[in-house]
Amino acid sequence: MTAPVIEVRDLRTHLVTRWGTIKAVDGVSFAVAAGETLGLVGESGSGKSMTYLSILRLVPRPAARILGGQVLLDGDDLLKKSEREMQRIRGKRVAMILQDPMSSLNPVFSIGMQVREPLANYHGLSGRPLKNRAVELLASVGISSPADRLRAFPHQLSGGMRQRVVGAMAISSPPRLLIADEPTTSLDLTIQAQYLRLLKELQTRHGLAMIFVTHNLGIVAKMCDRVAVMYAGRIVETGAVGTIFRAPRHPYTRALLESVPRLGASTEWLTAIEGQPPDLAALPRGCAFAPRCPHAMDRCLAEEPPEFTLVPGHASRCWLDAPA
Repeated sequence: MTAPVIEVRDLRTHLVTRWGTIKAVDGVSFAVAAGETLGLVGESGSGKSMTYLSILRLVPRPAARILGGQVLLDGDDLLKKSEREMQRIRGKRVAMILQDPMSSLNPVFSIGMQVREPLANYHGLSGRPLKNRAVELLASVGISSPADRLRAFPHQLSGGMRQRVVGAMAISSPPRLLIADEPTTSLDLTIQAQYLRLLKELQTRHGLAMIFVTHNLGIVAKMCDRVAVMYAGRIVETGAVGTIFRAPRHPYTRALLESVPRLGASTEWLTAIEGQPPDLAALPRGCAFAPRCPHAMDRCLAEEPPEFTLVPGHASRCWLDAPA
């Protein structure tokens, strides 16, 4: 088996607030190999964003604290790095694409200045070679007339083109790991398909490991090799995309899939998950999903389930999967 590019082991990130301690990431573990895409899915507040922010050591200070675990990038523990060392890792070895490109692009600087910055910082390029490489990067992500676009400002580009510029900046090193946080949210459906195809091409070309954070299960089916389903700061089920979509085991995973509208279905009402996600500062005893679960048993309300391996590569945190 290929050695993982990124391996997260028992990661724990808590936020200390006046309402109590919020267990935003509570014992998360996963690994992603080169050329592989892991989909991180779940409702808002499930811990997806805090997980990747913990990997990058960008959790909101002073409230958030990474209390334990390991984040191994090619075997190197990022949690033991100094802030100066992390500044050299972010963008070069681990890159990120945000859902809103204007969160990454400064409106007062030209596209050329912003694309050239990582090239100058990470590769020491200057002058004509720097400009040529910037043009090559924009061309590689499908931007027409790339030399002219260097003189443009972000507001002069469409949303799709801005997201392509962010993609060009992300692969300028290229990185070992690319984290994509809902990168198609601001794009219309036609541009979404083009952008997803572009990300796959970039991944194949550079052998990137990718973590794809999204609510869109259709995109997960198209883009990802494996899925990790998060609920209340924990991964409750993980497995290959085909396995999760054909035979989900955790009731929360099944509920998420059942809530997706199906083309041609004659149902009058969409399936909804009853109740609300739990308060992470006051989690219930036992399984966090038990108050919303139609299959909850007395044991679910009293004991927190461990992770059960169903078959190699497929695991679930549910007492229904406990060995007989």
